[in-house]
Amino acid sequence: MTMARISGMGDASAVTFTFANDPLADFSRDDNRQAMQAALADVKRRLGQSYPLVLDGRRVDTAEWIESLNPSHVREIVGRCGKATTQHARDALAAAERAFPAWRDTPFEERCRLLERAADIMRKRRFELAAWEVFECGKQWREADADVAETIDYCRYYADEMRRLGRGYSMNVPGETNHYFYEPRGIAVIIAPWNFPLAILCGMTTAALVTGNTAIMKPAEQSSVIAAKLQEILEEAGAPAGVVQYLPGIGEEIGPTLTEDPRTALVAFTGSRGVGLLLNRQTAEVKDGQDHIKRMIAELGGKNAIIVDDDADLDQAVEGVVASAFGYAGQKCSACSRVIVVGAAYAEFRTRLGAAVESLVVGPSHDPYTFVPPVISADAKERIEGYARLAATEGSLVAEAQVPGGTGYYVAPRVYEGLALDSKVAREEVFGPLLLLFRAESFEEAVALALDSPFGLTGGVFSRNPRNIERARREFRAGNLYINRKITGAIVGRQPFGGLAMSGLG
Repeated sequence: MTMARISGMGDASAVTFTFANDPLADFSRDDNRQAMQAALADVKRRLGQSYPLVLDGRRVDTAEWIESLNPSHVREIVGRCGKATTQHARDALAAAERAFPAWRDTPFEERCRLLERAADIMRKRRFELAAWEVFECGKQWREADADVAETIDYCRYYADEMRRLGRGYSMNVPGETNHYFYEPRGIAVIIAPWNFPLAILCGMTTAALVTGNTAIMKPAEQSSVIAAKLQEILEEAGAPAGVVQYLPGIGEEIGPTLTEDPRTALVAFTGSRGVGLLLNRQTAEVKDGQDHIKRMIAELGGKNAIIVDDDADLDQAVEGVVASAFGYAGQKCSACSRVIVVGAAYAEFRTRLGAAVESLVVGPSHDPYTFVPPVISADAKERIEGYARLAATEGSLVAEAQVPGGTGYYVAPRVYEGLALDSKVAREEVFGPLLLLFRAESFEEAVALALDSPFGLTGGVFSRNPRNIERARREFRAGNLYINRKITGAIVGRQPFGGLAMSGLG
């Protein structure tokens, strides 16, 4: 629940607010389990429907469609989403351009209320939205529920922040009246990933909307159905035609049209480093007729490390590493892919970690007992297995969990040791359930190993040594550094999420 009290005139410092995160569902309670089971049954009956584009408030059918498949049962079609063409992209840009002046001039308090109404709708549809994620993106119950809760948080937090920013700042001196305030940029193109299919898409979109920009949502092909649900919710909450638009399609086909167009003011992207660097080049070039410099915000992944000190609580460390490396099958940009153990703790940690990994339950995402669900697609499975084959030739296997039969895109969680620091597996983002184990002779060496990466998104330390914890705070430079807890699960309002080095921009 979010509460705000506004006082004073024209000064953001006069706004006070209290933000509280939406609590996660407790699935140890029978009522929550029954609600989730009912939502899964209801959504299953609605699989296979079609979701057209939404341009300027109108549903627009397309000549071709994108089929969204269930990663747990790959012959099950979750939905068919419109496949936008470059002409559709140009139509979306034209509609967003027409809608911008009125939306820019809409009082910020009305824009804030739009987000809060959307949050209220999401809360009522919470288990239904989570069920769509279970089927479309292979998220197990807790991961799906957490994504919906984070989406609600973004709406409420950004509404609160806009109330603070929207009033501006009085910077008066005797004889002068000075007012500092913020202006919307224009059209925001939102290019979102599939791994947090509602939270990241909604977070980037609502941040643009509440600040007075118009938004074009280009979801990942694998998660276009849940994006259609977000479009429905924003419309129900009162978003005017053209202010937010739903444009599913193939990124390579419509992406350049959206990002290179001179009307685009901002590109917000979460995804791979390669695509992000391409978008950065495209947005940097000034086109004919462009009267502004485009802004890009990007989160580009990680190769994140956890250090386990020689005095660490190993039970706590094993639990944190396993959750960070194998939660949602390692398909998180914040996931742990390297663990560096200091000195004499290596042997015991290795034994405990191996036993924990071998006990992990791999299975379909709708099964509440599943800890490691399938990966998102056949391409992802083949790519991850390729890294695993390379790791097996360059190092040795420490532990491997069992995978079930069936038609899901299952990849066994694995831990390897003995790889060279410059191995391709040790340098590149795998984005799957593959963890590398390294040994350091000292905490100083462990920090150096952790920083030996082109990325700098998240990092973690398990230690009971105050001096080493303080050293990590000074020297372990990452966007988010976690001490004695898992390195995934950044919480809105507590841990702003963004990386250093090649992990982020803006």
